[in-house]
This record gives sequence, structure tokens and C-alpha cells, in this order.
Amino acid sequence: MRHTEPKTQTRLTAEDVIAFLESQRNEEQRENLMRFFKTGKGEYGEGDEFLGLKVPQTREVVRAVWKDFPLEEVPKLLTSRWHEVRLCGLLILVEKFERLATKRLINDEDAIRDRDNILIMYIKYADRANNWDLVDLSAPKILGAWLLLPSRLGDRDYKLKVLDSLAESDNLWCQRMSIVCTWKTSQQGDPSWCLRYAERHLQHPHDLMHKAVGWMLREMGKRCSMDLLRGFLEMHATAMPRTTLRYAIEKMSPEERQHWMQIKPTKR
Repeated sequence: MRHTEPKTQTRLTAEDVIAFLESQRNEEQRENLMRFFKTGKGEYGEGDEFLGLKVPQTREVVRAVWKDFPLEEVPKLLTSRWHEVRLCGLLILVEKFERLATKRLINDEDAIRDRDNILIMYIKYADRANNWDLVDLSAPKILGAWLLLPSRLGDRDYKLKVLDSLAESDNLWCQRMSIVCTWKTSQQGDPSWCLRYAERHLQHPHDLMHKAVGWMLREMGKRCSMDLLRGFLEMHATAMPRTTLRYAIEKMSPEERQHWMQIKPTKR
């Protein structure tokens, strides 16, 4: 392990990781990140606090520690005041989940149990993924992957209830999880999740959700069926926020994009 990474001990703790991340604090970068992630009063990231680490720095720490990092220590990272520490905790969960979801372990009973435990923790602390990057870097790889894998928690109806509870939450970031996680399901050829939650969030008032819904529709069309995307647009284009529509049609030809953008929206 490099000298720039936290030392591996018999039992690595959250305090070790937090102390190391805090030691890498960069004031100039901190100010830039706080502006970029809209942490000012009245903005969507109001109150979020940064150390000033770039994502590759956090990923380097995750690579160094995730194998030896106890799952029960992760909540201490997820409840940290620091954005980068919460990101570290989420990415540790991602690494652990993905290693339990390899082809060899898909139906392994121990792996199923451990994946379910990670999912339970992820949902329990969902509100701690309180900015768009934290959601986008974790939801598809944990929540989205779990939707497609065997689980002892319940069948598809149970999984729908989990996503419905996120979608119906009054928390913007939980709502974003419910749609952004469908990136993974669309990648694996299942458009149903995206279509369900895109329709659910179509009239959402926040611009971050307009972008997320359009982005997921675009990915669904690209990965599953452009005809399915066109069918969705035929039903909903007049009611869509223009941002959602623009994002959804990005992979279409210029002529087809022009066609969709010429459709006049109905008054909301």
C-alpha cells in the first residue's frame, strides 16, 4: 500500500479512514466544489460540507480499504458531515456489492444474504446520499443491480415496493435514486423499471429530476428499444418539461430531434 493511503490494521475503522481523508483537505478545491454542488442558502445542496478532495482521490482510498473494511463500520462514514467521507462509504458498499454479484456468486446463498444486507443498509441511509453525484455513483450499481438479482427479501413485487417508497418520499435524493437506479436495469435489457419511474416523476418540479428522467429515458432507448422511447414520447411529450425531452432525444437524428422539439407543451 502506498504511503499516501491509510495504513492497513488488524481491524480498519471508520475513524482511520475519516482521519486520512481529513488529512488530505484542500481549501482551494473545497471552495470550488461547494460552488459546483450548489451548497449556498436556498440551493439544492445547501449545507453540504466538503474537504476539497477530487473523486479519484476518494476512489484510491476505497481501493485500498474496501476488502478489509467491516460492513458495520460503513454507517459511520455515511453519517459524516463531509461529502467525500459519505462518498467513500457509498463506494465501499458498491465495491462490496459488485464482488458479491459476479457470475459465480449470483445464486450463492451466502452472497445473496450479504447483498441483501448491503441493500438494507443502503436504503436505511439513503438520505445521506444527499447530492446528485452521491446518488448517481451508487444507485445504479447497488439498487439497480439488486433489482435484477436473486434476493431473499422478496420477489419483484417487493422490489417494486422498495422503489415506490423511494419515489414517494419527500426527499429529492431518494426520489432521484428511484429513477437513476434504472440505468442498470436498462443496461441489462429490462426497460420496465425506467418506464414506470419516468412516468411517475414526469411532473416533478425540480430541474435535477427533469434531467435525471430524460437521461434515463435516453439510456433506455439506447440500450433497450428506440421504438419504446418513441412510444413513451408519443404519450407524454406534450406534458414533459422541455429539459426532460431534450435529454431523452439526444441520441436521435437531428431531424427527429427537431420533430419532437416542435411539439408544443401543454400548460402545466
